[in-house]
Amino acid sequence: MKGKSLQFIDTNIIIYAYNRTDEEKHNRAKALMKELWEEGQGCLSIQVLQEFYVNITRKLSRPMPPETAAQIIGDLGQWDLHVPEMVDVLETIGIQKRNKISFWDAMIVCSAKSLACDILWTEDLNNGQYCEGVKVQNPFL
Repeated sequence: MKGKSLQFIDTNIIIYAYNRTDEEKHNRAKALMKELWEEGQGCLSIQVLQEFYVNITRKLSRPMPPETAAQIIGDLGQWDLHVPEMVDVLETIGIQKRNKISFWDAMIVCSAKSLACDILWTEDLNNGQYCEGVKVQNPFL
């Protein structure tokens, strides 16, 4: 992926890509993920895959079958993947303090930063802000 702008996808974007409850968000998320897949620019973390599985199989009004979710996770595992270590947990605490965000959002930022991503796609942080050198973008605005 050298020379390409790496882009990190937060859990909510993946959920919208596979859940049709909000058709407009579904279409935008699906198109973004397709583009990142085709361009080889998509990045994720273990945290994102874990959150995706729990939310898509248990917390929606029409949950996805676990087998289907597992297949999607297997496919997404081909993207650049951050697997946090102890040093990342400590870095996340610093990110949380510096940026006044939740620990879990800070862990997402830490993962995006660790993978040298230019963009973090999420609806959980402020669109257009730079967090630890990573630009936050909301694909639904």
